[in-house]
Amino acid sequence: MTPETFKSEYGIDARVLHEVEEIDPENRRVLVKDLQSKKGRWEPYDRLLIATGAVPFCPKVPGSDAPGIYGLHSLQSGITVRNVVDTERPRRAVVVGGGYIGLEMAEALLLRGLEVSLVERGTQVMNTLDPDMGALVSKALVEVGIGLYLEESLEAFEAAGGRVTAVVTDRRTLPADLVILGLGVRPNTALAQRAGIPLGVRGAIRVNDRMQTDTPGIWAAGDCAESFHLVSRRPVHIALGTIANKQGRVAGINIGGGYATFPGVVGTAVSKICKWEVARTGLQEREIRQLGLEFATATIKSTTRAGYYPQAGPITVKALAEKGSGRLLGAQIVGIEGAAKRIDIFATALHAGMSVQEMINLDLSYAPPYSNVWDPVLVAVRQADREVRSAS
Repeated sequence: MTPETFKSEYGIDARVLHEVEEIDPENRRVLVKDLQSKKGRWEPYDRLLIATGAVPFCPKVPGSDAPGIYGLHSLQSGITVRNVVDTERPRRAVVVGGGYIGLEMAEALLLRGLEVSLVERGTQVMNTLDPDMGALVSKALVEVGIGLYLEESLEAFEAAGGRVTAVVTDRRTLPADLVILGLGVRPNTALAQRAGIPLGVRGAIRVNDRMQTDTPGIWAAGDCAESFHLVSRRPVHIALGTIANKQGRVAGINIGGGYATFPGVVGTAVSKICKWEVARTGLQEREIRQLGLEFATATIKSTTRAGYYPQAGPITVKALAEKGSGRLLGAQIVGIEGAAKRIDIFATALHAGMSVQEMINLDLSYAPPYSNVWDPVLVAVRQADREVRSAS
């Protein structure tokens, strides 16, 4: 989307290569620097939206400034890495961090023919999953040929000839022509903090359900802002594009004089590692324990299609429910093609506050190319309901 398109189609004055250096809430103005002319000027506002997103976490270890180390947080950063792979033809890549970005970059680099290693400080990749489900993802990574190094901490980067040559952990040194940092992101809120705008969980900007901050005339949306978790009933910071888009829409309606609210999130996310699909929503066991809730779990193994149908493959579904009430608390899925989008059924049930018993009779579609007569989702909630009843 170019500034010209914004102007001609929407009447929006989009000023690229400009940076806001300061917000003055008392006088309702922002200090803007033209990055080409290097000149700054104060611009007044009636209403201000802060949508500064998130920034990748970059470790402060020796060699971290060496060329050839990349964090992924924007379209341009992805284009940069793609150009490096195309033009410099690196042979060995090391990905540091086993979250969504790390896993997806590991897959992309593997498919481009690189030798890929992944280093994760924790006991599992994708720590938004429970350990038993995370283990399935770790197994999938090894199966496709990615070198996986768990419980290893990054200590330094080695460089020679003006670029990175290796990643040093507390256990080994991994040669590298290219390094991808997938260590997660943090809210990009330094500008807001300097302006005295109150921050909340994980340093994200505190907002209400209309995306208003505690500072008059200022709104915030996207990865820099808080959300409200509909299951835990607590503020959270979840940096996902789906959430950012919805928050931006709500903020825009309100700033434009309308009325809209953003009720909250359940933390639904999907990813893919070659043929394996991974999905999660709601709370995981660790989060449920932190809330002090008693819960039951059910993990089932099934097939993505009718077992006798061509290309049917494995799917593992885990459901978590509150003891007593049977309220669905969360779900996780790992399987081949056709597995991940089933998480949307669980996400819908979480938004509706359904119990696993209520979910058993959901009228889900059936045909052998798509599911067994009892979809794996229904098998999982039926088992979870039994666990809830036996624990009551």
